Parts: sequence; C-alpha cells; structure tokens
Amino acid sequence: MATDRILGMKVTPLTRRRLYNFRANRRGFWSLWIFLAIFAVTLFAEFIASDRPILVSYDGGLYVPALVSYPETTFGGEFPTEADYHDPEVRRLIEAKGWILWPVIPYSYDTIVRDLGRPAPSPPSTRNWLGTDDQGRDVMARLFYGFRISVLFGLVLTLFSTAVGVAAGAVQGYFGGLVDLLFQRFMEIWSGLPVLYLLIILASVVEPTFWWLLGLMLLFSWMSLVGVVRAEFLRARNFDYVRAARALGLSPFTIIRRHVLPNAMVATLTFMPFVLNSSITTLTSLDFLGFGLPPGSPSLGELLAQGKNNLHAPWLGITGFMVLALMLSLLVFVGEAVRDAFDPRKTVA
Repeated sequence: MATDRILGMKVTPLTRRRLYNFRANRRGFWSLWIFLAIFAVTLFAEFIASDRPILVSYDGGLYVPALVSYPETTFGGEFPTEADYHDPEVRRLIEAKGWILWPVIPYSYDTIVRDLGRPAPSPPSTRNWLGTDDQGRDVMARLFYGFRISVLFGLVLTLFSTAVGVAAGAVQGYFGGLVDLLFQRFMEIWSGLPVLYLLIILASVVEPTFWWLLGLMLLFSWMSLVGVVRAEFLRARNFDYVRAARALGLSPFTIIRRHVLPNAMVATLTFMPFVLNSSITTLTSLDFLGFGLPPGSPSLGELLAQGKNNLHAPWLGITGFMVLALMLSLLVFVGEAVRDAFDPRKTVA
C-alpha cells in the first residue's frame, strides 16, 4: 500500500485522509490547539501561581524556592523553619543582599491573602485579578490548579475506562452466546446501582482522595464504551478474514488483537473526547455537592459551590461557569472534529 510521510512518520492514505478531514473542521482543529495550550500552561502552575519565588539571589548565591524548600536561616533569619517569602522581614533580609523573582501570580491555590482591606470574598482588583473566595484565597491561582487537576483526572479516568470498556466489549462481541447474555444481564444490574448514594456512604467512612475517587468512578464509567465495541465485534466476528484466521488455528486473543480490534477502535476513538468531557463533568458535579476531592483542593466544582453560597460575590460563580463552559465546549468541538475525521462518508475536498 502506498504511503506518505507526515512529521517524518509513514502514514497510509487512509490516515492521511483522516488527518485532512480533521483539519477541515476548523472549529475542532483550533479548539484542540487552544485546549492543549491552556492545559500546557497549567502544567507549570507552580511557576505561574505560587507563594514561593521562582528565583532568589542572596549574598551571591542563587536559590530556587519553587522547587526546593529553604529554611529562614538561609537568608539570615532566626527560625529553622521554611521561609515565608511574604513575610516583610524575610523579604527585607533577602532584598538587602539580593533580589526576588516572583511568579506572575504570587499566590498558590491554598494561600490566604493577607490585608485584603475588606471581608472575604473580595472583588477583582489589580492585586487579585479575579478576586478572592470566601476563605481569602486567590481565585485566579485556584483556577490554574483546578483546571489542571480536572483535566488530569478526566484523562486518567478516560484511559482506564476505555481500556476496561474495550476489553469487556471485545469479550462480549467476539464470543457472543451465553457469555454475551450473562455479561449483558450483569451490566444491567451494575448500571442500576445508585452511584451518588454509594459515594455519599463511602465518603462518610473514608476520606476521598484523587486515586480513591478515580477508582470508585472507574467501577461505573467503563460501561460507556462497551455497547459500541460489542456491536463492532458482533458485526466483524463472522467476516471471512476472521473465519479464515480461526480456521488457521489462531487463538481468540490473537484474532481479537490483530484482526478485529483495529476496526473497533475507530468507533472508540470518536467517543473518547466525549468520555473525557463526561469524566470532567462528573468530578465537577461531585465537588459541587461536596463528595469529590478533599476539602481545600483546587476544584472548579468547589468554586461553583462557593458562587452558590455567596450570591453577593457574583465573580465566583461567573468565573467558575465561564472556565467550565470554555473547557467543555472546546472538548465537544474536538470530539466533533474527530468524528468527522473517522467518518468514511467524508472525503477530502
């Protein structure tokens, strides 16, 4: 089969056509780049929004507080505990023999902003661009960390859910018969369990963490792709090339992996952006209800809950809504572009 090269990699004409179709959807193409740019920026949140300086020059030496913790005695202080760089005395000691390079936002997600001049939550200002929440924490800083943890949670949950869902759908669709029947009955019972009630019960027993919450959501999220993969395997298992491979004595695992799964992954890939969207929405909903990440964690859902509880501070709810709406809209547009890319009816203009 003829091949071409894109970025130094050999691709088939089919792959090249899909890439062109994806780029032809301008809204989805640019949404992908915008989303990746925002996510890349949040990956370096510690250098953009932090209560530790990026770089400190003191008495001829260079220090990187953003990566390393230094005691106050390092800069001529009296206490062996970690230096508080917002302390006027510590800043005076450093600036007497050097300089401090601060991040763009000199607050972390859990930093309590001092000397607001009014009760928290405080409105947007030149000091706090999006204001502070009801605990005096900078909203902009919490958005950077909240966006990152939401996307990372969604990506990990999507990858694990896809792996489990594809495996379950492949087993159902390839073997069919009694295996498919029993698996379908199990899924009907499993999907009928009240997920929210289980979260409430378990949250009262064990404090939820990132991985604990991820594992609990994985117990139910894997079912979203089973139906698509199962249908593809049911359709392809009686194709001539699959029957020929079976007649040659290949194992079911080899046939599934080599001959049937590549076709099923086409439909799976078109659904993955929407699964990621659903995963982020689920985490946000749980945080909004108070059954998500531990209290104090940076979260878009927690910011929305603060907006609901502080109607006199509309910047909280508006900020959380706008960021969440932008993130989910970008993912939906990317999903539409991926769907167009794998649509066999679309041709390159």
